[in-house]
Amino acid sequence: MARLHSILTLACATALPIVLPLALGGCVGALVVGGLGAAAGGGYAAGQERGVNGAVDDFSVKTDIERGLMKAELQLQGDIATTVYDGRVLLTGHAPSQDIKAAAEQVAGKTHDVRAVYNEIEVAPTEGVFNNANDAWITTQLRSQLVLDPDVRSVNYTIDTTNGSVYLIGSARSQAELDRATQIARYVPGVRRVVSYVEIRGGSPVAAMPAPSPMANPAPGSPSAAPRAPIEVQKL
Repeated sequence: MARLHSILTLACATALPIVLPLALGGCVGALVVGGLGAAAGGGYAAGQERGVNGAVDDFSVKTDIERGLMKAELQLQGDIATTVYDGRVLLTGHAPSQDIKAAAEQVAGKTHDVRAVYNEIEVAPTEGVFNNANDAWITTQLRSQLVLDPDVRSVNYTIDTTNGSVYLIGSARSQAELDRATQIARYVPGVRRVVSYVEIRGGSPVAAMPAPSPMANPAPGSPSAAPRAPIEVQKL
């Protein structure tokens, strides 16, 4: 029963970004869009390379990290977001000091089943710096465009936007697909930079990437004259 509850909770948590651009609210809409319920194949999580079990495991890791951050009172001193994909943890948000940033990474690194921690927390004042509404808008726009692009398997990409920086984590079927996803991200208005922690399917890390070239076919709704944000591909 506990595992079933985790799966249902995960369905609500992960399907929501898919339905936001469609103006559907609540988990009921998410379950319908995700495949007409669990009987149609498990919905959003089942379509990912990591599968339902992997998604549930990652959700458990994420929950335990967030509990650890609360126990250490780190969340009271900053605004730290946790994203987990296949045991790899991405920390974003902001903290008032380098010590708190380091402490959050320590909490995440000691959590069970964590393979790697990517600490992208920005050290900044706790108020008046970040525009959360704009970050949420960027994430929604990018998710919509990835979903609509036939060359990108969008369910394998998790998006986190902080202060105009877009962080991608997940897995890609090929280098060409990853290039396409990052190109789409850099054309979304308001994006300052794109940081990729995406692995090529099969576990091979992305160690380098050629200089990006203009998109031959911009994603639907992307202004052709929009500024192009720089892309940073991290060694994994």
